[in-house]
Amino acid sequence: MACCLFLCGCAVLDFVTPEAPPSNEEISKSYYQTELNESDAADVLGTIHRPEYELLSQSKRVVASSGQKKKGYKSWFNMVAFDENGLTAKRKYLFIADEKPKILFVEPWEGFRFECEMVLGADVLNKPYADENARRIAVLSQVMENTGRDIAEVESDNKNLAISGMVVHQGLEAVLQKLKDSPSLAKRLSEPAGVEFDHINFDKGRIGMLIEGDIVKIKMMLGSFVRYFEEKHQEPQQAEENI
Repeated sequence: MACCLFLCGCAVLDFVTPEAPPSNEEISKSYYQTELNESDAADVLGTIHRPEYELLSQSKRVVASSGQKKKGYKSWFNMVAFDENGLTAKRKYLFIADEKPKILFVEPWEGFRFECEMVLGADVLNKPYADENARRIAVLSQVMENTGRDIAEVESDNKNLAISGMVVHQGLEAVLQKLKDSPSLAKRLSEPAGVEFDHINFDKGRIGMLIEGDIVKIKMMLGSFVRYFEEKHQEPQQAEENI
């Protein structure tokens, strides 16, 4: 290790020392505290933003807080979209990406996690589909569309958020392509292991989707984060802090 530090300098040292705050647990806290159809703008604004670490971006109905560290190799955002009339949360998002290995000569630790929950209308959920697999693929397509639209509202002054949105879109697009090629795989979305797929930058990924009433829940993990996919609550905490 000493030789590695000597040969590679501070770039390696950055990844073998304890990571500075905020921790992944802190980053994800506001996501879990936000309740769809209940939390209002005041509730969200009180928890979503840490001004010492993050940039806040807002539109009339979307608020996002994003940050970077590890010299730009780690990035994250929390985002919530509100109902225009009642100002209650209708969609919420969590994204954490780490794109650089922690230690040289060890398995790369690049990866990202994306979670979201959103209220969908009957026009999507109750539309007559050929079968349940077609319905799930259509719902996931709507999730991708809504995600892109919400990010577009707040990305103009935030390059980090725009890039993170592209990464999320690329992941969802890879999943949808696999499901369209093999529609029967869509039934696995609700299983504990979800659906495995390939990604051009992060190797393997897994995605799961649950539909509970009019709320759709998505979790997608790629690269180093896949190991946490089947945990009940996606808060790897201390183990994940070493990524």
